[in-house]
Amino acid sequence: MGGGPVSNIPLCVPEIRGNEWLYIKDCLDTNWVSSVGEYVNRFESSFANYLGVRHAVACINGTAAIHISLLLLGVQSEDEVIIPALSFVAPANAVRYLGAWPVFIDVDPNSWQMDPNKLVEFLMNECDWVDGKLINRHTVRQIKAVLPVHILGHPVDMDPILEIAGKFDLRVIEDATESLGAFYKKRKVGTLGDIACFSFNGNKLITTGGGGMLVTNDESLAKRARYLITQAKDDQLEYIHNEVGYNYRLSNIQAAMGLAQMEKLDEYIEAKRKLALRWNEGLSSLPGVVCPISAKWAKSVFWLYTILINKDKYGIGSRELLKELNDSGIQARPFWHPLHLLKPFKNSYSYKIEIANRLYSEGLSLPSSVGLKQEEQDKVIEVICRLKKEE
Repeated sequence: MGGGPVSNIPLCVPEIRGNEWLYIKDCLDTNWVSSVGEYVNRFESSFANYLGVRHAVACINGTAAIHISLLLLGVQSEDEVIIPALSFVAPANAVRYLGAWPVFIDVDPNSWQMDPNKLVEFLMNECDWVDGKLINRHTVRQIKAVLPVHILGHPVDMDPILEIAGKFDLRVIEDATESLGAFYKKRKVGTLGDIACFSFNGNKLITTGGGGMLVTNDESLAKRARYLITQAKDDQLEYIHNEVGYNYRLSNIQAAMGLAQMEKLDEYIEAKRKLALRWNEGLSSLPGVVCPISAKWAKSVFWLYTILINKDKYGIGSRELLKELNDSGIQARPFWHPLHLLKPFKNSYSYKIEIANRLYSEGLSLPSSVGLKQEEQDKVIEVICRLKKEE
């Protein structure tokens, strides 16, 4: 373990208040603990019904869901997939698993999501349509897909992305791992592209301790996904495998927990939104602190409530504030390091990235657990207000 004080107000921890113990005990009592069992089917069905999609396929984590999605949609070695520069690293890694290359697009300064205007600008002005393929003029690679990531609980502005993707026959994979339950123009995220992916890591809105989900309305894609994540088994008795498959199936125990979590999802989302309102009330008038803005077409679930710190107006920078919070027993974290600046992706193409770099230097995510107590939230607000330097 590293040094420093232990946080007594953690960043984001699981909320377990439903049938988790009952359902998991049933798995243990019946000996159905592995990747086969009724809870996998029930979890998938519950998830699909919640989103209003035809098919949900459970797998071991969100990264695996993205990996399989890319395979399903025909992404191959030396192809390119467009992703935002500001995101957790998983989608970029999944692209590289296939020998393909991420292309990084900047984020919007208001919503902090993939900037659809820069995406359109890049595709229209920096690419060529050659023999039915969209070619990146700078790398001479074919662009196959767009992978917008709905970060922090807020949706991406999807309509312009879907429109330009349709124009150039690009497939769209939504990474909705942080935004389960969020709405884009009265449509739930995860229902807008060809495929969507979700994560159930311990800090997500619902958790299975790990785990992920791939969802689609395309029956053939769902069927092939199930085939690939179960080692591509063609003969159940003789163990015939005609393709390379993956051991990506979710366990029955994890699915049991996921089903119990789904039963509380609406409560958890409501709790997150109430927390966001109180953060806004306590911090929005503080000079140098920029609170997240929900776009008029969006209904965020505020997975991680994230602020920007303007050092000139607040008096100290985000990293200094981070240290002060940590010293006060409050866990916070900065934005992810911009992906285009990471060593594994130095040979990938990036387009006019400006906003992502600034957000990285100024962003700070605050404690956002569903079970965060009012007095804990008040303590965080008090510390942030107290540290504001006088003019």
